[in-house]
Amino acid sequence: MIVDCAHYRDGRRQHAGKMETAEAAAICRDDPGFIWLGMVEPSPEELEGVQIEFGLHELAVEDAQSFHLRPKVETYEGGVTFVVLRTARYVEEREEVEFGEVSIFIGPGFIITVRQGVASDLHGARLRLEERPKLLEEGPAAVLWAIIDKIVDDYAPVVEGLETDIEEVEHTVFSGSRAPTHRIYLLRREVSDFYRAVHPLLGPAAAITQGGVLKIGPGLRQYFRDVDDHLKLVNEEIVAQRDLLTTILQANMAVVSAEQNEVVRKISAWAAIITVPTFVASVYGMNFDDMPELGWSAGYPLALTLMALLALGLYAMFKRINWL
Repeated sequence: MIVDCAHYRDGRRQHAGKMETAEAAAICRDDPGFIWLGMVEPSPEELEGVQIEFGLHELAVEDAQSFHLRPKVETYEGGVTFVVLRTARYVEEREEVEFGEVSIFIGPGFIITVRQGVASDLHGARLRLEERPKLLEEGPAAVLWAIIDKIVDDYAPVVEGLETDIEEVEHTVFSGSRAPTHRIYLLRREVSDFYRAVHPLLGPAAAITQGGVLKIGPGLRQYFRDVDDHLKLVNEEIVAQRDLLTTILQANMAVVSAEQNEVVRKISAWAAIITVPTFVASVYGMNFDDMPELGWSAGYPLALTLMALLALGLYAMFKRINWL
């Protein structure tokens, strides 16, 4: 679905509503401005129509329809640059991270964005950029900056949400209690998925900042450099979270092992307390003819007393060494 298609010239939007793709394609070929076309989860037929109108490479279009791609930057014939970015959103109610993707086609006089997933809203980036005409004068490169900046800014709440979840689990484990192992595992998987969304973007972001992908003016390059710094900071925080979760998982396993050892000690202690009197009873239950205690009137009370004293002695010993 096409959510917006606008023509920009001299840093200003030239009309209020969205345009048809055929009209937009004609303008980007003849007008000095540029077209920004935004699509959300388009059908193959819609993408095919845009591909024909703007001359997009079929491999890039095929990638734009895929999900869970790695962030990347590729250049195709005709001067079209294809960029894939991963988006993320922290859902407070479920304490989970949702991921999406944004595929970007940048060509002579146009930029096309294809969004996949719920965590990929770019409306705020468009409004923010339209309020900065000087940046819009830079053309499609300025739009690329606005998109990357919006996506990287959206990473911050995800980092904070994961940090809160990790602190809760960390407090539980290092206070000596056992945390649900599956909760730690799910957290680590989310952090790993987040890492795979952010880390591969470092290379393309650096290449764009250095001007190796698009022609970027000195002023706009400062903005890309700022985004690159924020991206590096997010990556460092994710790595730290992943390492911390590994430590927490190991500590939790140690707590679980300690609890299991405690249970084994208690079972062993009670088994010993029961076994020793049982041994005494089994000896006197063999009924040999030459067993003199069988003829004693005090034999039975003596056997019971002996078993009780042995059991109490073992119980006291295990209590002293904290096995019971």
